[in-house]
Amino acid sequence: MDLVGKRVLVTGGAVRIGRALCEALSKTGCVVVVHYRSSEQEAKALVAHLHACGGEAVAIGNDLGDEQHWAELIKDAVDAVGPLDILVNNASVFHKDALVDTTEAKLRHEVETNAFVPILLTRAFVAQSPSGASGALKGKVINLLDQRVAGLETGSLPYLLSKKMLADFTKIAALELAPGFTVNAVAPGPVLPPPGKGPEYLYDQPGSIPLDVKLSPEDVAKAMIYLLESDAVTGQTLFVDGGQHLQ
Repeated sequence: MDLVGKRVLVTGGAVRIGRALCEALSKTGCVVVVHYRSSEQEAKALVAHLHACGGEAVAIGNDLGDEQHWAELIKDAVDAVGPLDILVNNASVFHKDALVDTTEAKLRHEVETNAFVPILLTRAFVAQSPSGASGALKGKVINLLDQRVAGLETGSLPYLLSKKMLADFTKIAALELAPGFTVNAVAPGPVLPPPGKGPEYLYDQPGSIPLDVKLSPEDVAKAMIYLLESDAVTGQTLFVDGGQHLQ
């Protein structure tokens, strides 16, 4: 897909990895819809930055609290820039809760945010896409996962289950939505510490990085761009973790 002029919605696009994704998409010529929940100031600052760099972008707030909000986000994005060509499901939450600490509320919150929202946003995204010629490519979806989906890890049960669910959805949706849409995923390794944690947090995580490289949000963005530009790739997860998932 030639990304110039394509309209893309990035959930959670105002900060952290989401910001790098929005910047990379804007550089390719995409019209970027930056979704935010509570980071309104950061979202508007990012949009201003993208405009200053010659790009087109808008910011839309939505707390994604229920299915009505999910549908509203797609509608608001279409009203702002026109029919969407690309959906990047980046917004997520992460909490470290072992099985003994997991409650129904914690499990529901993690699964709803990290799995239900991307799944139902994808459904709404597909529904708004203009119908084209039979077999013609109409859209692309990118899901943000985590290198943890490749194995098992204790201490983050709701989070890991939610991301594994999204990983399986990526493959199922790729089959169901072909040939009109491609659905792929990017699984970052330790790129940024959680809010409130310092850089040392990344070095305390289990598993070394075989390539011994420092990972960056820009590395994740490059992987996303590759998957978006590749029309022969679907149902794939591209790990950006320096080989950590291989251990």
